[in-house]
Amino acid sequence: MRNPISKLIHDDDSLVREEPPTYVHAVPLDRVEKGRWERSWPTIACGAGLFSDGYLNGVIGPVNTMLLLIYPVAYKESPARSNVTSIAFAGTVLGQLFFGWTSDHYSRKWSLLASTLILILFAALGSASYGYHDSAYGLFAALTAYRFLLGLGIGGEYPAGSVACAESTGELKAGHRNRWFIMFTNVQIDFGFVVSTLVPMIVVLITSENHLRAAWRICLGLGVIPPLSLLWLRIKLEEPEEFNRETMKNTKTPWWLVIKFYWFRLMVISLIWFIYDFSSYSFSIFSTQWLLIIQGGSPPLWQTFGWGTVINLFYIPGAILGAFMSDWIGPRTTLTIGVFAQGVVGFIMAGCYPYLDTNSHVAGFVVVYGVFLALGEIGPGDNIGLVASKTSATAIRGQYYGIAAAFGKIGAFVGSYLFPIIQKNAPGGTDSVRGGQDPFFVASALCIFSAGLAFFLLPHIGQDTIQEEDIKFRAYLERNGWDTRQLGSKEYQMGGSETAIVGDSMGLDREKETTVV
Repeated sequence: MRNPISKLIHDDDSLVREEPPTYVHAVPLDRVEKGRWERSWPTIACGAGLFSDGYLNGVIGPVNTMLLLIYPVAYKESPARSNVTSIAFAGTVLGQLFFGWTSDHYSRKWSLLASTLILILFAALGSASYGYHDSAYGLFAALTAYRFLLGLGIGGEYPAGSVACAESTGELKAGHRNRWFIMFTNVQIDFGFVVSTLVPMIVVLITSENHLRAAWRICLGLGVIPPLSLLWLRIKLEEPEEFNRETMKNTKTPWWLVIKFYWFRLMVISLIWFIYDFSSYSFSIFSTQWLLIIQGGSPPLWQTFGWGTVINLFYIPGAILGAFMSDWIGPRTTLTIGVFAQGVVGFIMAGCYPYLDTNSHVAGFVVVYGVFLALGEIGPGDNIGLVASKTSATAIRGQYYGIAAAFGKIGAFVGSYLFPIIQKNAPGGTDSVRGGQDPFFVASALCIFSAGLAFFLLPHIGQDTIQEEDIKFRAYLERNGWDTRQLGSKEYQMGGSETAIVGDSMGLDREKETTVV
């Protein structure tokens, strides 16, 4: 027998509400009988695959630099120079939208497993790119195609992996849920970025600059290891408990009701994500080339990659601090503080750029730029994915998250094309002081704008927001005549008389309750 949603007692033949719990099922997620490891490992298995996103997107920057040195004329004048670094974003957008749909309408587990297999296959093929009769242009075309298909797998990690990770954190201890979600999503992406410059540095030291043709293939080929290491864990995964309780995969989604309920919130989250990725991914791709310019002369390539590693290391403390702050003061406040501070530092950096843009001050550039990046991780880096994964109902969470994340990757795609144009059109051109300043002016202004959006337009997100959002969505559907008995997998579908609307404790309207004892 299932417990009613809120306990009701009779008083003079009328129903009087006692203080309701914040869940709609017999057993809250954090009280389901499971051991600590049984609760924790789905969070790890679902989220940690985003390391592949950080590594495979980050490593293309050093690979791009190597290809420019190997093919100084053919590659520099080829559209592949921009396509190779950007085309994965286009594939990622398609992957986010497609796997967002399959993770809601079919399965979180099998969507995640399919994206893992795509990552393994096309990371391997990318490292083996080859042009017919050793044609350089054929090689560029093959690498571009494989990078696009690799993007499909990267895209699947977002709606399938991150959403399942967020739902799995509901079974963890309250007060720690946000940090564990962030530790196995954004911190993994950032760790991937660090490794994506550390590995090329080590590989170039081993092979020397005389064997860059082997070095860039090794760097791409090592991208097979992260998804391969998670394959067994993901095969053993079960669907998240909250997904089984709230899925709409056995019925038709009432799209018009969904759009009316979530359109504005989704638009705000998507815009913040677009702005964040517009700056962060573009800076990460072009930081290697900036360092070459700032260092001057002809420094060893491994040294340039080494400075890139130092820069990327600043992501880690920012991401870890942001994970704890998200539990302490909430995701919305943390996001606002982080992105506003990033904008302020960005303006300072732009103003000081003439003094930083010298080979004698490369360490100063790295430190100030690193602080700029760390603040971005404290704010939107850590929290925009968390916000996207916890501010919609479970039934449409994959698609909701996929759309928001797709806007982010569109921002990255746009930024990777616009940043060279911004630099090229700056007074004095790409290699001038203004060529370095202008991207920071643009990014910093957008950071301040994002802070305003987050502070004034994002909702509050607590420890139980996932379950609370499902209750609100159920109430909304019932007010509009939609039968919520259709929600859930077949074993979890609940009879209409067993469902009641939770009210006062979560600010919902009171409704007439019925209960079955």
